[in-house]
Amino acid sequence: MRAKNSPEPAAEKAPTTMDRMFRRVLEKKLSGMQRGQIRLHDGDSVNHFGETDSLQTAIRVRRPDFFRKAVLGGTLSVAESYIQGDWECDDLTALFRIFLRNRKSATRLDSGLSRVVKTVHKFYHWAHANTKSGSKSNIAAHYDLGNDFFSLWLDETLAYSSGIFRSSRATMADASFEKFDRICRKLELKSSDSVIEIGTGWGGFALHAASNYGCRVTTTTISGEQAAVARARIDQAGLNHAISLLQSDYRDLTGQFDKLVSIEMIEAVGYRYLDEYFRKCGELLKPDGSMVIQAIVMPEKGYAQYLKSVDFIQRFVFPGGCLPSNAAMLESVGRSSDLRLVYLEDFAPHYAQTLRLWRKAFHEHIDEIRSLGYDESFIRLWDYYLCYCEAGFEERYIGVVQAQFDKPLCRRDPIRIADQAHRMFETDDSDFRPLRDNSENHADSIRI
Repeated sequence: MRAKNSPEPAAEKAPTTMDRMFRRVLEKKLSGMQRGQIRLHDGDSVNHFGETDSLQTAIRVRRPDFFRKAVLGGTLSVAESYIQGDWECDDLTALFRIFLRNRKSATRLDSGLSRVVKTVHKFYHWAHANTKSGSKSNIAAHYDLGNDFFSLWLDETLAYSSGIFRSSRATMADASFEKFDRICRKLELKSSDSVIEIGTGWGGFALHAASNYGCRVTTTTISGEQAAVARARIDQAGLNHAISLLQSDYRDLTGQFDKLVSIEMIEAVGYRYLDEYFRKCGELLKPDGSMVIQAIVMPEKGYAQYLKSVDFIQRFVFPGGCLPSNAAMLESVGRSSDLRLVYLEDFAPHYAQTLRLWRKAFHEHIDEIRSLGYDESFIRLWDYYLCYCEAGFEERYIGVVQAQFDKPLCRRDPIRIADQAHRMFETDDSDFRPLRDNSENHADSIRI
């Protein structure tokens, strides 16, 4: 990682005539930007795109190959070019936010010849469908990177999902606790309840529910790495009598339970398997049961196009991943189960804050991450990934929701339960804004 004020690295080779041609093509694609400003530094020349705004950033080209890759490969090749070290950016999150505010210009990057490359990426995504065997390999590709790696920068709960911040002073661990407990309060968990959790992670929710509410939890994961840590944590907490850990695909689960929880697992289900997922959820619940899922969601506008495309996350981070939309979930529920939506809330700003804290912790432990054997390309990939996601939530391009569904014989009052869940959400700074102020120059910002 390069310090913010360190000298800029020189380009590794002089630009060729073809490089200059590709640069002109790229500049034309960027020329329509209006909201925010990008400064493109290439050697001694600087070009400005967009209008002066509180949101600004600078790209510094290290290798002229960047222009060819950007024009011929579009946004995915731009990402790959960053991972390979072809270009630097003062503020990656700001860059992604500017592109989200100028989506027509961003779309132009994926036009023309880059469509050919997109076809290759679509085949890659199609080949990673979430069949039972495919799901296991897709999950392993991300979550089995190494428990030591994730434990360096996640909080002590090992929650790898958005927290909920009760105040601007809340730590990441505080936010993870509130996320878990908010789900428990919505479900009105009690000691006599049986709970099924689809997607164990490293055991954070199961431990929270069993230790704080005295209920019995059955939880499942198809990640061997996660299962090993979760089992050890359950043993250490002395909760083997209360928590049963399975390593089963959700499609193979049996039995009926009072409550069901699934935290940011649905993104690994895949659009074509949503009906199967919700059908199984309905089957696992008793006739008066209730469930809460936490899900990252796409907006309805443009969702059909999203399903036809392959984005950075799907190509480089989560093979087989696919975000649902709220409508896609509701339509699937209607087709496949007797569940009914009773409550839904979006807390996208809290995911932006979560990602900032994760990235801060990631870079605070960068030397330890390197000592585990992860190279600079891996580190750049993860920095790109965390900034990419943060921008999406800050600009509300994506959201994160907790959605509660009840079975037909459930007679709990959702308004009263929601009021109870919110009543405990006390904060002494009612103007809490987890989003950063774009006009400030933050001292803790990360630069590569």
